[in-house]
Amino acid sequence: MDRLSRRSVLAGGASAGLLAAAPAGAQERTLLNVSYDPTREFYRDVNAAFAAARREATREAVRVRMSHGGSGRQARAVMDGLEADVVTLALGHDLDVLAEAGLVSKGWREAFPARAAPYRSTIVFLVRRGNPKAIRDWGDLAKPGVGVITPNPKTSGGARWNYLAAWGWALSQPGGDDAAARALLTGIFRNAPVLDTAARGAATTFARRNIGDVLLAWENEAHLALAESDRGAFEIVAPSRSILAEPPVAVVERVANRRGTLELARAYLQFLYTPTAQALAAKHHYRPTAPEHAAAEDMRKFPDLDLFTIDDVFGGWAKAHAAHFAEGGEFDRIMAAR
Repeated sequence: MDRLSRRSVLAGGASAGLLAAAPAGAQERTLLNVSYDPTREFYRDVNAAFAAARREATREAVRVRMSHGGSGRQARAVMDGLEADVVTLALGHDLDVLAEAGLVSKGWREAFPARAAPYRSTIVFLVRRGNPKAIRDWGDLAKPGVGVITPNPKTSGGARWNYLAAWGWALSQPGGDDAAARALLTGIFRNAPVLDTAARGAATTFARRNIGDVLLAWENEAHLALAESDRGAFEIVAPSRSILAEPPVAVVERVANRRGTLELARAYLQFLYTPTAQALAAKHHYRPTAPEHAAAEDMRKFPDLDLFTIDDVFGGWAKAHAAHFAEGGEFDRIMAAR
């Protein structure tokens, strides 16, 4: 079985992998981390490191279970009763929804450093060897004959970052306004043959099913595809301007209080800011918030990019969601035009 095949077997659908088993005879405690799709490999290593550190510090055995899927779908699953102790999702709006439901503290952004985003990413293009369609920037994605692979913004946090990155780029161009951005996104989605529910599914469509000319991808997911494919099969193209993605984390306090895991859940998320976890973030192609703890060779793969934030351009997630992704918003109108 080749490397991509192994990956597809491990990554199919939402998962609940058990990690860091307890020593024989020890009484173990468990946490459930409900996360978004492309974090599987990162949290596999983080969970093992956290369990080892916790065992050394407290002699306590900890097992971390994982659930992965599209960020929006994962948030809804927690709303519907999935008993997450912590969530590590793709975008702040999903945490705001959980906060409104009383599952997460409304002050979740201040509960941990760096706006509760221990690692960051951005959106890049993954193209096939030689970049045969000469895709260099966002405007190229709307050209006739370019097959664009992106997940569905209704279910995938990564897809929302893709969408907003393109919209923000269009606004920054000479004469750029909402009409120009709307026309660009209409062209991009007209070129999208399929909308997978999550980022990992879109990556599989592009890399394994060989559909499309360009994958709009998390930077970390693009690097992972490079590492797990035949050498030279793909290339990463960084657009002239993209968005700074800040995937946030939070304790699901209603669940953690009931399960008696509140202190452990907080310790787990605090661990993400330690030198060990920050180095693992860079190893797994995320941009650490404390890059001084990462290996130099891991940091060299991150180019300096012109990045804007969602606050800069859209006024935050609440406004962006209402304007673009709520029922009857810009995305719905774009799909109707498509």
